Amino acid sequence: MIAKAYIEKLVKEKLDDEMFIVDISVSTNNRIHVFVDGFNGMTIEKCIEISRHVEHSLDRDAEDFALEVSSPGLTEGFKVREQFIKYTGRPIEVLSEEGEKLEGTLKVTDDEGFVLETSGREKVEGHKKKQLVVREHKFKYNEIKSAKAVISFK
Repeated sequence: MIAKAYIEKLVKEKLDDEMFIVDISVSTNNRIHVFVDGFNGMTIEKCIEISRHVEHSLDRDAEDFALEVSSPGLTEGFKVREQFIKYTGRPIEVLSEEGEKLEGTLKVTDDEGFVLETSGREKVEGHKKKQLVVREHKFKYNEIKSAKAVISFK
């Protein structure tokens, strides 16, 4: 079986400072999936370059393999901290450990976690009409079930 650490080393050789690995998986039958992304997006050409580098560094005579290199889709959940950094200032959806689904703007990201700003109209004591209420929710990465980008066509 091809070692995941070796694939990771090969991929990193082709990434610049604006790119990062989201996930690498190697199945028992040597089906290799590599997901890479960048703070400014990822081009098809860069995925092809990474794929060719990995493929030419492996020996098909020693072990047969299938290789896929792509960027994660917009509907995929975040897996690494760099994805949170990439989406700072943009809308995301978070599912908390308690099962609460929140949608808001990702305001701050650090090594420990992130801050999500939500807003909505709520009944506020002393007012007849619902008022716009803005809240900040602080999460540690291990306190959420999932987080993903919100797709908007506005």
